[in-house]
Amino acid sequence: MKVLLDTHALLWWLTADRQISPCVRAVLSDPQTEAYISAVSGFEIASKARLRKLSFGSVSLTGLPTRLTWLGYHALPLSLAHADAAGCYPAAHRDPFDRMLAAQAEIERMPLITIDPAFAAFPIETIW
Repeated sequence: MKVLLDTHALLWWLTADRQISPCVRAVLSDPQTEAYISAVSGFEIASKARLRKLSFGSVSLTGLPTRLTWLGYHALPLSLAHADAAGCYPAAHRDPFDRMLAAQAEIERMPLITIDPAFAAFPIETIW
């Protein structure tokens, strides 16, 4: 199974946060699961860290792309098709990061691992 992680799900997984559901733990622990991380999440994490809107406690996210590759995660670049779909969604959802993740999940036909109920406005499958 291929899955795309929402930014918060990625951070919670990396920090072993207790908010990760048993279902998500099972999916991400399954060796058959191919987990994808969007370039959008990388941008969101770096931007919020720079603005000091994210705190990771003792967990360092230095070298995040290399760490994720080493852990077996796949990078999902943002394409022009993804950007176009994100911009064309009729949903009133205003968070551009969420819109782009939804577009990637839809186009790549991957469920999005997220707790965020706002994704119900998009034509995608979610897992939590």
